[in-house]
Amino acid sequence: MSRLSYKHLLGAAFALMAATSSGAALAKDFVVGLSWDTKDTLVQAWEDYFQSESKTMGDAAGVHFKWIINVANNDPTQQAANIEDLINQGVNVIVARAKDGTAIGASVRAAKEAGIPFVTFDRESTNVKPTAHVGADSYAHAKLAATALVEELKAKNVHGKCIELLGSQVDTNAVNFSKAWNDVTKPSGVVDNLMQVPTEWNPELFLSGTTNAFRAHPDANCMFVASDFALSAVQSALEKIGRWKPQSDPAHVYIASVGLMPTAVKAMEGGYHDVAALWDTWGHARELDRVLIAIAQGKDPGCGDKGCLVNGRIGTPQTIDTMENIWSRKYADK
Repeated sequence: MSRLSYKHLLGAAFALMAATSSGAALAKDFVVGLSWDTKDTLVQAWEDYFQSESKTMGDAAGVHFKWIINVANNDPTQQAANIEDLINQGVNVIVARAKDGTAIGASVRAAKEAGIPFVTFDRESTNVKPTAHVGADSYAHAKLAATALVEELKAKNVHGKCIELLGSQVDTNAVNFSKAWNDVTKPSGVVDNLMQVPTEWNPELFLSGTTNAFRAHPDANCMFVASDFALSAVQSALEKIGRWKPQSDPAHVYIASVGLMPTAVKAMEGGYHDVAALWDTWGHARELDRVLIAIAQGKDPGCGDKGCLVNGRIGTPQTIDTMENIWSRKYADK
């Protein structure tokens, strides 16, 4: 299908929604079926912001949101069943954070066949194009973190010997994190990437992977942690070998990551963690709600081919105390 014909059909689809369903949705609840892959602190922050910001933004736009939420407990099959249930309930739109970027394609297709717009959130569908995608620019986040660490190493005249902890390779964000890290560090002249360690987002593999990597490369002095949600596991591994040290200690391991999760904020405040790109949940929520309001009004949300993406900000031990709107401070004890 040509680009022109796709845009024509997309425009027609939004016009049809405006004519057939949007008016009714504005007169009553605009029902959002939200399918989570799992439920953790980050997801809870997103969910809270979705609902609070949809009230504020929806009231201003004349859209009254109602949310129906389910959780797949990290099971792609369960997520498919959960989304099928949302379709059967006749929700106005489906939002899903995919456990598996390939498997979610079947659900996107099923929703479209039922005439329900489908928005992927945080993780993209790799094979079927949804109505819109909202999330972080994961490549740009990792590029920010990698660039900041390279600059830090250059400033301190340190040659980095780095271990990379990979995320799940069915997660498009994790794939982008690794690509950006290597795109920045390989030509930098100050980083040698010693090995990649699969984790599948399993904290136990963060622990064992870090332990085994430093056993194989005891001279390693830096790490790229794809997501710092499991930084406590990395900390445990480094403590056991006497390498969890602040920046002022010669045994310090330089760490770059994406997320700036609660454990990372604490580690950064102590000088143990060097750079992290903030995963801006509040910004993501406002962008999702903007897209949903556009759909409710029968308008094209204007996400384009890459999606409606929100960039991050870099935190360091020197800037962490003055950074504003860090969700992981608010949710640190939840």
